[in-house]
Amino acid sequence: MSPLSKVETVTIETILERCEKYITSEEELNTIKRAYEFAKLKHEGQFRKSGEPYIQHPLCVAQILTTIYADYETISAGLMHDVLEDCDCTAEEMEQNFHSSITKLVQGVTKLSKINFSTENEYLIDYYKKIIVGMSEDVRVIIIKLADRLHNMRTLWALPEERQKVKAHEALEILAPIAHHLGIHKIKSELEDLSLRYLKPDVFYDIAEKLNKTKLERDKTVYDMQHEVDDLLNEHNIKHEIKGRAKSIYSIYNKLDKGKKFSDIYDLLALRILVDTEQECYLALGLIHSKYRPLPKRFKDYIAMPKPNMYQSLHTTVFGTDGYLFEIQIRTYEMDEIAENGIASHWAYKESGGSKVRANLMNSTEQKLQFFKSIIDLSHDGLTNEEFVNSVKNEVLNNNIYVFTPKGDVIELPKGATALDFAYKIHTKVGETTVGAIVNNNIVPLSYELKDNDIVKINTNKSSTPKKEWLNMVKLTQTKSKIKSFFSKNDREIYLERGKYLLEKELRKKKIAYADFFTEENIAKICENLKVENLEEVYHIIGNGKSSASSVIHIVNKDEDAKTPKIVKTPTNIDADIIVSGIDKVKVNLANCCNPIYGDEIVGYITKGNGITVHRLNCHNLEMLEERTLEVKWNTNTNKRYFTCFLINTTTTENHMLDLMQTISMQNINIDGIKTINRNDYNSYEVTCYLAGVEQYQKLVLSLTKYPYVENIERVIR
Repeated sequence: MSPLSKVETVTIETILERCEKYITSEEELNTIKRAYEFAKLKHEGQFRKSGEPYIQHPLCVAQILTTIYADYETISAGLMHDVLEDCDCTAEEMEQNFHSSITKLVQGVTKLSKINFSTENEYLIDYYKKIIVGMSEDVRVIIIKLADRLHNMRTLWALPEERQKVKAHEALEILAPIAHHLGIHKIKSELEDLSLRYLKPDVFYDIAEKLNKTKLERDKTVYDMQHEVDDLLNEHNIKHEIKGRAKSIYSIYNKLDKGKKFSDIYDLLALRILVDTEQECYLALGLIHSKYRPLPKRFKDYIAMPKPNMYQSLHTTVFGTDGYLFEIQIRTYEMDEIAENGIASHWAYKESGGSKVRANLMNSTEQKLQFFKSIIDLSHDGLTNEEFVNSVKNEVLNNNIYVFTPKGDVIELPKGATALDFAYKIHTKVGETTVGAIVNNNIVPLSYELKDNDIVKINTNKSSTPKKEWLNMVKLTQTKSKIKSFFSKNDREIYLERGKYLLEKELRKKKIAYADFFTEENIAKICENLKVENLEEVYHIIGNGKSSASSVIHIVNKDEDAKTPKIVKTPTNIDADIIVSGIDKVKVNLANCCNPIYGDEIVGYITKGNGITVHRLNCHNLEMLEERTLEVKWNTNTNKRYFTCFLINTTTTENHMLDLMQTISMQNINIDGIKTINRNDYNSYEVTCYLAGVEQYQKLVLSLTKYPYVENIERVIR
C-alpha cells in the first residue's frame, strides 16, 4: 500500500498472519491478540482526526512493527502504546493483565509522547534526539515511537497545513536520523519521503513525475542488466537473488539540492545482489568487475569495515548495459536483513541463537545508547509539557553542561569541566597552546569550573606548551590523557636528541667515521643485540640512560680490546664514499639535514674540527655556508646504502600505510620507519629508509605514484 494513501484498514488477523511467519510461540501470539482486545476496549468510542476508529492507529503501528520483525512484546506494546495516555487506564491495571516488561515499554512511549519537540536550531535538534534516546532504557521504546510517528505521517493530510509542516520537520530532523542511527532503513527512508512531501510538495511531485516519465526506459534497462548479471553468476554456480533497487525521492532531492542535474544521478539504475556467504559476495564482485568496467573511486567495502550501525554490503558503480551507469550492492541475505531492519532484526532470530553479526549489532547499539541512559525514571503524574521537559533537563541531564564558543557553537561537557577542558575539547592544539580563558567577558583561571550557557573564549600562543600542573586542573579523563601524551612524547623527543648527541660525541671521541659506523650491517647488529627495532630506539635507550654510547659502540667493535678505542683511518679517494677535490685523506660526513644519497648533486662544507660535511646542492642550509664550501663528488666504486627521508602526500584521509610499505619493501629497500601525519583533509606519510641511490629512489617514486591517491613525493630537508 502506498505510504501516501489516506486510509489504511488493518485487522488483527492481518497482524497475526504476519507474526506467524517469524513468531512460533502460541503463547506469544495469544499475548498479541489479548493486547489488541485490551486496546480496542479502552479506545472504544474514540476516533482519529482522519475519521476512522482510533483502534486503526495502533493496528497500523503494529503492522509497521511486523515489517521489521519486532518481537511479541514490542508488537503488544505497540497495540497499547496510547492506552495509558489517552484512556482510563493505569499502569497497575495494565501490569495485572500483561507482563511487566510490556507495561514498561508502554510507559516509555507515553513519556516520550509528552514532549513537545522543537527544531528551531541545531542545538535543540541534538538536544531532543538525546532526550529520546536517553529516556529509552529499552531500545524497543524508540522503535515503537518511530512506528507511531510513521503512521501519523501517513495520515498527516488530516491536520491543518501549519501543523503538517511542524510534524514533518520534527520527523525529518529528529526521528529519521534516529532511525538511521539504529539502522532501520525502511522507516528512515519513508519518514524522509513523507516529510519532503509536506515540507516541499512542489519539489516532491516534480521528482515523482520525472521518475514516472523515465520509468519504462529505466525498467527495461534494469531488466536487461539483471538478466546479464544473472547469467554471469549462474555460469559460475553462485546461488543468488537479484533485486532492482528503487532510489528514494528524498535521496534524489538531496543530490539535486547539492547542484546535480536529474540526468546526472546515475544510481537511479541500481541492482542488489543477495548471496549466501561473505566469500560469495567477493566472488560476485570480481566477476562483475571482470565483465563491466567499474567507475573509479566508487567502490566501498562495508563488509570488511561495517558502518557504525553495523550495515554491511559491497558497493560498486559500473558501466553496464548500453553504457548506463549502475550502482550495485552485494550482500548476504543476513546482511540485507540488518540493512533493512537494523537492530529490530535481532529479535526475529533470537530463538535460534542469532549470529555473530547480530550479536555484534546488538552490543554495538546498546553501547552507543549507554551514554544516554542516565535518564532517570520520571514517574510524576500530571506534569505539563513544559514541566516535563524542565524536569528532564534539570534532573536528568544534570551530568552534562552546554557552553558556547564566541561564534555560538554549542560544546557539551560533563558537569565540573573547566575552561582548560573546554580548550582541549575544541582541539588538542588549542589546548596545548592555551595561555588564558575569558568566560562571559571576564578573565578566569584555567581551573574555572564552567556552568550551563557560559560563553568561553580561549587565548592561545603558538610558542606556549602544557604544564604538568594542568593535570590537577581538568575534569575529563580524555583531557588528562592528552596532557600526559604530550609529556610522554616530549620526553621521548628529548631522549632521542640526547641519545643521538651522546652516540655521535662518543664516535668523534674514538675517531670513528659516521659513515663507517652507521652501515646497514652494524645497525642490524646493534638492534639485534639490544632487542630493539630501529636506530631511533637505540638513541632512546642511550638518552634515557638504560645503555651507554660506549657500550653501543662496543657491540660493533667487541672483537677488539674494549679499552683501546678503535681508530678509523680517514678514507682515501680509492675506497671513500665521497672524493674531495685536491685532498687525499679527510674525514667526511653526510649532512643530517638533507641526507644526500648516491647520485645527488652535492657540495662539501668545511666544519671546524670535524672534517667536511656533504650537503645536497639544493639544501637551504647552504645559504649560510657559502664561504667555506668546496667541490666534492661521489666515488663510483661505492656500493653502500644511504639513509634518507621523504614525504608521500596523498589526496585522502584513508589509511594506505600497508600498501605503501609493501611497495617500498618490494623495491629491495630497507624501511627504517614510517609514520602517518594527519592533515585537515588528507594524510601524509613520512618514510625513513636506506637505499642505494638516486636511481633506486626514482624507480620507487614511479611505483608509488601509480596509486591514484598519491599526490606527490618529496625528499625532506630539515
